[in-house]
Amino acid sequence: MNATRPRDEFLRTLAGRYTGQLVVSVYTTCFEWMAIRPDALNYVAVGAMGQAGSHALGLALGQPDQEVWVLDGDGSLLMNLGSLVTLAGAKPKNLTHFVFQNGSYEANGRASLPVAHAIDFAAMARAAGIADAYQFSEPEALDHWLLHRGPATGPALVDLRVLSSATSYPQRYDYIHSAEARDTFRAALKALPHTGARA
Repeated sequence: MNATRPRDEFLRTLAGRYTGQLVVSVYTTCFEWMAIRPDALNYVAVGAMGQAGSHALGLALGQPDQEVWVLDGDGSLLMNLGSLVTLAGAKPKNLTHFVFQNGSYEANGRASLPVAHAIDFAAMARAAGIADAYQFSEPEALDHWLLHRGPATGPALVDLRVLSSATSYPQRYDYIHSAEARDTFRAALKALPHTGARA
């Protein structure tokens, strides 16, 4: 599966199917998502590479009636592959982990990953115990999956083969590391209906 389409096309596809999910995103993908789909339920206070899935799992378990999306990078997920095993063991039905794979640590100067080939994150997820794992290299295929996806029976991982976005988006490090970002998300989370959820 060769990447031919930029990441922001996939993000716009997700934005078109957004229905109020809690969205946990990291670094370059986070900045683009904030510009494309600003929302108080965007969780941006991840803090370190590799932690998006773990933060999202906590939210999914604490808010079982609320769907959670993770917008992760390939370099970031590689720093915490063990999180896939934890996710498989916890079995939250309300969590979907999207991995945007472009072969680089883009937030750190676009250094290449230490492999010359694409990584099969879907196969890794299945090996960890996540049965619902997919690969897409076109936003239209992602959109079709989102539209026709049946009731979730467990967590899902979606490996998206992308190119870096050509458009330049604001790099708002001051915001993602701010108390304002945490307070905005906390207030939005508390405002959700808590049918069996824990705030």
